[in-house]
Amino acid sequence: MKFTELPLSEEVLAGVEKAGYTECTDVQQRVLPLTLQGRDVMVQSKTGSGKTAVFLLTILEKYKRNKSGAALIVSPTRELAVQIEEDARLLSAGFPEYRIGCFYGGVGYKEQIEELASGLNLYVGTPGRLLDFASSSRIDFRCFDTVVLDEADRMFDMGFYPDIQTMFSRMVGPQERQTMLFSATLSTRVRNLAWSYMNEPEEITVQPEEITVKNITQELFHVTK
Repeated sequence: MKFTELPLSEEVLAGVEKAGYTECTDVQQRVLPLTLQGRDVMVQSKTGSGKTAVFLLTILEKYKRNKSGAALIVSPTRELAVQIEEDARLLSAGFPEYRIGCFYGGVGYKEQIEELASGLNLYVGTPGRLLDFASSSRIDFRCFDTVVLDEADRMFDMGFYPDIQTMFSRMVGPQERQTMLFSATLSTRVRNLAWSYMNEPEEITVQPEEITVKNITQELFHVTK
């Protein structure tokens, strides 16, 4: 399936073209027709399968139709959050007014506070820093009508399960938002979260026997102290 065969607006397709995308990957072909209808999904998909484009294109198409509400993408690490932010800036090329902010720990608060004050359409961040800003009333989780959990299993392995529960408890109800969950594995904890905080999510599994794309080479270097 080509991206032009999907119900995407000209502005969203402009970003797709800028990114150099033409044909959908397996996960994009199977999930986008559901998420573009506003359905909740929990997706088991390997790293590098193109899942980032699934939730970003869904968010951008929703923005095109409504021009209201805000979207939140939660990722386990600063590196992934920054990567998602970069992809979002590329795919939102058709919307010059679209504002994106990225929030993570390990750096000062000043620049991120200024970003929040400017008014945003898309918030990308790690659980700890997002909750920090919620505690100081700089982020209101009730404003999000679209929520994405990326690499959910990794977040739980890193001990973020209670933080995710706290965030969901401060949001509008599952029927009032669209929630998308992506994970390399759909463990019991991931499924429990989906059942507790999502609205009848469609479960989609893409090549579950593989955790990473075969074309990715992974190497480990042991170093001294």
